[in-house]
Amino acid sequence: MIQPVVLCGGAGTRLWPLSRNSFPKQFVPLIDGCSLLQLTLQRVAKLNAASTAPLLCVAADAHRFLVADALHAAGVQGRIVLEPVARGTAAAMALGALSAPAPDQLLLFCPADHHIPDAEAFAATVRQGVSNAVAGAIVTFGVVPSFPSTAYGYIQKGQVCADGCGHTVASFIEKPDGHRAQELLLQGNVLWNAGIFLCQAQTLLDALLQHAPDILALCQHAMAQAVVDDQFVRPNATTFQACRAESIDYAVMERHHNSVVVPFAGAWSDVGSWNTVAQLTPADDADNRIHGKGLAVQAQRTYIHAPHRTVVALGTQDLIVVDTPDAVLVATRSHVEQVKAVVAELESRHLPETALHRKVARPWGWYDSIDKGDRFQVKRISVKPGASLSLQKHHHRAEHWIVVKGTAEVTRGHEVFLLTENQSTYIPIGEVHRLHNPGKFDLEMIEVQSGSYLGEDDIVRLEDSYGRAPA
Repeated sequence: MIQPVVLCGGAGTRLWPLSRNSFPKQFVPLIDGCSLLQLTLQRVAKLNAASTAPLLCVAADAHRFLVADALHAAGVQGRIVLEPVARGTAAAMALGALSAPAPDQLLLFCPADHHIPDAEAFAATVRQGVSNAVAGAIVTFGVVPSFPSTAYGYIQKGQVCADGCGHTVASFIEKPDGHRAQELLLQGNVLWNAGIFLCQAQTLLDALLQHAPDILALCQHAMAQAVVDDQFVRPNATTFQACRAESIDYAVMERHHNSVVVPFAGAWSDVGSWNTVAQLTPADDADNRIHGKGLAVQAQRTYIHAPHRTVVALGTQDLIVVDTPDAVLVATRSHVEQVKAVVAELESRHLPETALHRKVARPWGWYDSIDKGDRFQVKRISVKPGASLSLQKHHHRAEHWIVVKGTAEVTRGHEVFLLTENQSTYIPIGEVHRLHNPGKFDLEMIEVQSGSYLGEDDIVRLEDSYGRAPA
């Protein structure tokens, strides 16, 4: 049996404004309403069709409920190891290997944000690497290149393996410039580095001990002090924070002597830029690609992402237009790789649009900040069936709640009462309160806040079902 370990880290800043720090690209519903993480979970679940063993995800603590929601949406069971801080794929994979049920357990490490539409071809390719992984190799999977890309690293193939399944790895090659990429493609014995690995748990731990013993030691200590909370595994934060950040390629693979690469000839994308996202949308006769409510008039090679409102591109060429409720990106196709630098500039200006969407996911559901002005804010709130907000109070704001769909159970001071559609209530400043959905369908309501300060940090949590900080 192969144990999938899905690596859910990464900020995905190249896909801003859709991908943000609190909601990175792996959680965004990019493909037919499904997130890349959900599709990844469904894909790797096919490796063990007869097994009910849970998957393992390694994710940021801040994204734990997004991962749990993705597991639920994919219809699979899983444990989630929570990284207190991001420390790169070497540490993330170490945590995964240390969580394996046995030293000889085969582990498939794969990123959460890749798009591989042919799940059966992917599973068949992974199985080709099993014999070498069982024999003690770290098996990686390289994509057969279709053009001279400068966005990916390359793997140079060595000798054919004895079992005929794959090649020894001759070398890893950094992301090349255009001329070098063309040379590599003509060379014919290279593959794109997909960052997917298959090996026994002990094989990886031994490789880390040899090449990055400091990373391994700190991860071992952090896991030895881990706290298990239902499906969440929490390594010790203080110990893990001392670990250096490093990719598995730099920490291990470029120096490891026993590695094998298996070619994958199917469609693959790391969805690493808006150009690659655009390629996922069918083109019209002018090579325009439209997602949502976009309209391209007398335009060529223009991509419009407009799920919420009408966006018109008139007479444009080679343009990327991405519309969200609180931010818009307009870029030429040749400049999309610089979006990451733009996000860094926005962060330096302390703009909230780099971190949060207007619509913010919460473990109990979500809220959407519809309008805001001097001393008031209006939110649309949705609460999942059976879910509750924390028992809380505010020092600076009062709240009016209006139910528009479903039934709300309201705790207000010593009172507990029900509200149904078109009914409302008022929460004074300083009053202890809680909102609960006792029904079988989503609860939707409008919240009108008023007061001298309306920040999200004006929440004093007295009791919480999701392990969040008390204030």
